Amino acid sequence: MPTGWMEMGSAALLGYLLGSIPFGLLLTKLGGAGDIRDIGSGNIGATNVLRTGRKGLAALTLLLDLLKGLAAVLIARQLFPGFEVFAAVSAFFGHLYPVWLGFKGGKGVATYAGILFGLNWPLGLIYGAVWISMLLLTRISSLSGLIAAAAAPLAAVFFGSVTIVIPLVACSLIVFWKHRENIQRLMAGTEPRIGQK
Repeated sequence: MPTGWMEMGSAALLGYLLGSIPFGLLLTKLGGAGDIRDIGSGNIGATNVLRTGRKGLAALTLLLDLLKGLAAVLIARQLFPGFEVFAAVSAFFGHLYPVWLGFKGGKGVATYAGILFGLNWPLGLIYGAVWISMLLLTRISSLSGLIAAAAAPLAAVFFGSVTIVIPLVACSLIVFWKHRENIQRLMAGTEPRIGQK
């Protein structure tokens, strides 16, 4: 793995700044839906945006949160080749812990998809397929994201992407940590389904 500290730091900074753009918050405010942090779970991600009743805003939030992760990897690959994994992980953490919002961000499921598409697109396809399939089967957003996150490092091993397995394991563990309250509700059978009042 390359060891240029300047390039590594620059790639990480680029990733963090892109990842920390709070699209859910910006879109709901611009769309007249208020401050998303005062709605539902207070999360800035697409699932909570959906609780405003604005399906279009939720879909756009999902897309933009994914694209910022993808953009971080692709731009870093051009500017700092060999250091895109640092941009990827930093974009993921930027979404979870944006400095602009007191380090209180989203749960990373969509941004995780974006960095996977950037690092190795088949991993992104598998992640997306697992995520969407579970969502259609269960209509439980948190469970779908958790299973997709668990599948990502396994898919990396299967495809021989051994150099990114450890960073992906770290990202997946953080996804589980960010969903710890959801996991408690899943175990109690009280986690809401999409569309449920």
